[in-house]
Amino acid sequence: MHDTLEAFAIQLIDLSHPEPDGSRRLIPERELCARLDVSRGALRERLSQLEYIGVLSRRQGHGTYLQAPGPDVIRTYFTTMRALGFLDSTEIAEAREMLETVVAVQAALRATAADAERLRALVDEMVACTAAGDHDAATEADLAFHADLFRIVDNPVFTMVHTGLAYALQQAMHERRARAIAAETPDADGRTATDTIHYPVVDAIAANDPDAARDAIRRHFEIHSLITLDTAEEAPA
Repeated sequence: MHDTLEAFAIQLIDLSHPEPDGSRRLIPERELCARLDVSRGALRERLSQLEYIGVLSRRQGHGTYLQAPGPDVIRTYFTTMRALGFLDSTEIAEAREMLETVVAVQAALRATAADAERLRALVDEMVACTAAGDHDAATEADLAFHADLFRIVDNPVFTMVHTGLAYALQQAMHERRARAIAAETPDADGRTATDTIHYPVVDAIAANDPDAARDAIRRHFEIHSLITLDTAEEAPA
């Protein structure tokens, strides 16, 4: 049995059978012990480690299966790293902005008309919720907008990383957005830049223009940072 957990997982794949849903069913524990030349206790300890990170599941009455892990793995990693002080909100936000800049470009290349309509509807929802004073709902629409960019690109690596970063920043994002809304003066139609800066991103994606999408998403982050920075500087110590 290999020392590293990932090498052990690869060994198990070779000792499993594919299922229609994409998972793989392991051979019985007794056979695994014999094939890997390990004790049942050592085997179960390793299996429990894989179960903890979501790579393995035990289905009562059916057997033990290897599966693709869900976003909980990445969420736990980033949340724990932040809580331990190895990452701070600024570093996570910077990484998220870099990632979303790339994703916006790819979304512009891949988006359909229906994708653009869904994004525009989410921005409309932000505007309407902010005007109604429902800032929690506006924030949820904002988060959904950015998550939808990743859905359009449909790259599991990007999606997993985004999920972890967004979760780790979720509370901070709620607070920053609330500060921005409080600091802004709505336009003649009662709309705030915090919401409307998303429209150019939608326009670029609807036009399948990757260069415009890159510029629009960068401008989105720049404006939002300026608003929240000004607010933070005005706040009492």
